[in-house]
Amino acid sequence: MELPPSATFNIDNQSVSISAFDAREAEQNLHQQAVNIIASGPSIADLAFADLVDTATIFVNGSISLMTQYNFANIVGYVISDARFVKHQPDILNKYYTGQPLYSTLAVFEALAIACPNIISKYHNAMHIIYPADRPWTVKTNQSWFGRLLSIPFSPNKKIPLALLADHPNFVISMQHKPAPIGLSLDITYGFIEAGTVAYVAAQLAYSRHAGAIHLYGIDLLNSDQPRFYENKDDSAPCKLDKAITDRIVPSFNLLGKTYKENNVPVINHSPVSQDLFNELN
Repeated sequence: MELPPSATFNIDNQSVSISAFDAREAEQNLHQQAVNIIASGPSIADLAFADLVDTATIFVNGSISLMTQYNFANIVGYVISDARFVKHQPDILNKYYTGQPLYSTLAVFEALAIACPNIISKYHNAMHIIYPADRPWTVKTNQSWFGRLLSIPFSPNKKIPLALLADHPNFVISMQHKPAPIGLSLDITYGFIEAGTVAYVAAQLAYSRHAGAIHLYGIDLLNSDQPRFYENKDDSAPCKLDKAITDRIVPSFNLLGKTYKENNVPVINHSPVSQDLFNELN
């Protein structure tokens, strides 16, 4: 499966290129470091971050705002997979993003080019495109923005059934799962599999970059009706987790935890809220 190696954006009448993620690049190798993935569940507010700040850290969405409270010494990634985050929370990016390695989809970068073009202009060398394996070239936001801002030498494709990826060596697909197949990637150079939460994408990124262990924080799920730790009730973004927990998120993480553990990379869920939901996360 050939994915475009880069995309070019027109920012203030200048072409800015963003490269696709490639696990073969030396800078992407985490050399078996343990990695903390910090999500945005309310339980984050109760964590003792002083014990975590020296470990390699991947932020997702609004958890990057924790940088102002704690001195994280080894930030190895920041993941945004859904353009809605950029639309709902542009202030977070403007306040807290300062060139950390950013891994996002084309749709996210398109939204970022509209909402925060200065960020792309200034930090594009720290940015990497990651593609959803079942719809690698789709852009969900306004198509006129796409045509004006993004120039890529291919046509958008329709969604690819996961069944077509089942025999690909870089994916593990469970066709037996109901109501729909689930899966994961062993190397997101070839695309990641979605499960309804950005933390699932971040876990695949960490594995692809040769993390030695993956620690999940703030994957609460059961309190998804409450604001994220960086929100209040008046400015919280819509959350659809509750609709996908049983059918998609939990079984996907169980498949991921089992598969990665078999490949000597344990995945540990530290959320006290969702601890009992999973049977394959340490």
